[in-house]
Amino acid sequence: MCDSPEQSVVTYCTFNFIKYICLSAQNGVNPDWEKKVIEYFKEKLKENNAPKWVPSLNEVPLHYLKPNSFVKFRCMIQDMFDPEFYMGVYETVNRNTKARVLHFGKYRDVAECGPQQEVDLNSPRTTTLERQTFYCVPVPGESAWVKEAYVNANQARVSPSTSYTPSRHKRSYEDDEDMDLQPNKQKDQHAGARQTGGVGGLQWCGEPKRLETEASSGQQLNSLSLSSPFDLNFPLPGEKGPACLVKVYEDWDCFKVNDVLELYGILSVDPVLSVLNNDERDASLLDPMECTDTAEEQRVHSPPASLVPRIHVVLAQKLQHINPLLPACLNQEQSKTFVSSFMSELSPIRAELLGFLTHALLGDGLAAEYLILHLISTVYTRRDVLPLGKFTVNLSGCPRNSTFTEHLYRIIQHLVPASFRLQMTIENMNHLKFIPHKDYTANRLVSGLLQLPSNTSLVIDETLLEQGQLDTPGVHNVTALSNLITWQKVDYDFSYHQMEFPCNINVFITSEGRSLLPADCQVHLQPQLTPPNMEEHMSSLLAAVLPSVLNKFRVYLTLLRFLDYSISDEITKAVEDDFVEMRKNDPQSITADDLHQLLIVARFLSLSAGQTTLSRERWLRAKQLESLRRTRLQQQKCVNGNEL
Repeated sequence: MCDSPEQSVVTYCTFNFIKYICLSAQNGVNPDWEKKVIEYFKEKLKENNAPKWVPSLNEVPLHYLKPNSFVKFRCMIQDMFDPEFYMGVYETVNRNTKARVLHFGKYRDVAECGPQQEVDLNSPRTTTLERQTFYCVPVPGESAWVKEAYVNANQARVSPSTSYTPSRHKRSYEDDEDMDLQPNKQKDQHAGARQTGGVGGLQWCGEPKRLETEASSGQQLNSLSLSSPFDLNFPLPGEKGPACLVKVYEDWDCFKVNDVLELYGILSVDPVLSVLNNDERDASLLDPMECTDTAEEQRVHSPPASLVPRIHVVLAQKLQHINPLLPACLNQEQSKTFVSSFMSELSPIRAELLGFLTHALLGDGLAAEYLILHLISTVYTRRDVLPLGKFTVNLSGCPRNSTFTEHLYRIIQHLVPASFRLQMTIENMNHLKFIPHKDYTANRLVSGLLQLPSNTSLVIDETLLEQGQLDTPGVHNVTALSNLITWQKVDYDFSYHQMEFPCNINVFITSEGRSLLPADCQVHLQPQLTPPNMEEHMSSLLAAVLPSVLNKFRVYLTLLRFLDYSISDEITKAVEDDFVEMRKNDPQSITADDLHQLLIVARFLSLSAGQTTLSRERWLRAKQLESLRRTRLQQQKCVNGNEL
């Protein structure tokens, strides 16, 4: 059976990329030649949906992939390690014939060196270069429907590698996280791997055939001598999938911590990488700079390749979003047809979504309106320290001791690409780590719950809060949540100082009374129906929606975040006159903050209808919604006294 053209392109990339890069070394190490090779493969990736034929580490088990194969990975930058030096070009000498061969060290962790060859460390032709290492994890909180859609779209079909299948790789990632490592046994197994070392960030081995044979015969070379299971440093609990050490060779200044990337590059899972920290290695062969690393730092920065594979990046692109139902880049010319086509049918989609959310909110149409506005809100700019466009909603009046909030979150999960539900209990607030902090011993950023990529939906469930005492960490966590909501920033803890990391997180708070946390907008829930079985009600609601309609909801909520918006001079004047008139009639009824709130509601109300400029009609509708919301809060205040 012949490969498809797309599959052939990927196969070609997989088996020939390193070959051509190596040829660039043997052709006089011409930088232009290397650049042309890289550009050639980048162009190949653009042909005939070729990316869909590239195996993804997000979907394909690691033991199905061959070393040095061409792969892709959808991930978030969790940490950035210090730049490392490596041998960009090095020379080997045959011990018998004295023949010299020039090699290219880029896109490799282990130097190519045969049984009768050795690296000439003193060769004048050796060139030391620099590369940056990112520690990347799967996108935190990524929804199940997103993962499923990417799996269905990917055409790559792989089977377990027969040329390289260490038994260590047959474990699942879940097993890797929970396994009990045996340092003493591993030390014995590695005793034969004597001639290993590293120079300038590029590891080399004098007996590659022996090591490969040991790996294929079941020796567990891919485990470090750890005293405890390796922590993959995922920000959220329960996350699955591989973390990767990502080696970037160009333009790394364009990326920052928490960016979401799609990477294409060369997979490196050589078992030698897991032996390099063995106590018996020859220290004389190491880079002097490496010797200054602490044991803990080496453990973290050189983890087992079976747990944390390496990717040498050929192409890296920052993702605007992770919704697989939309074009990856909405700014490109070819995406405009998709956008204009979808916008033409926006009105009925909004109406259906409003009805769907009204049922999810127990018949409360007003709460459904505000939930739509919340779900499409985004920080569109910052004025000094103030983030404009944030729209945190507090849905009060949620039934206590009910599964309503849990099932409402389940509905939100089915609509947004990434989300997390924080159960706000005294125990969680006192014991969970919210703020990422710097571990100087291991020289890494230890993740926290609030290390999330842009446009993540964070649902905070306050209905679970009982009476109790917050200790010092609990108070710090509440402060961190308040700062996130108010300023859309998280202050990472670097021990001697704090560093601000701006973010763009949609926070939705469910509570019985008014939330303890600040919110831009409080909507009191007024259920119009009381289902005898909440789980049955929500499940039947999801089951009743056609998958095609649900996908339209998902496209709608993602796409509208990226639309431009403006207010004409004429409407600006009308809004100003309206504000003056309202102040004249009742000075206490509206403040400058209320006007800002009205403008935010009007903005997202317009965008929710597909209008990129404010109209008089939408302004009046925004005033009406705000009036209904305020009236409801006043009525509730009269019923319950001061508690809202």
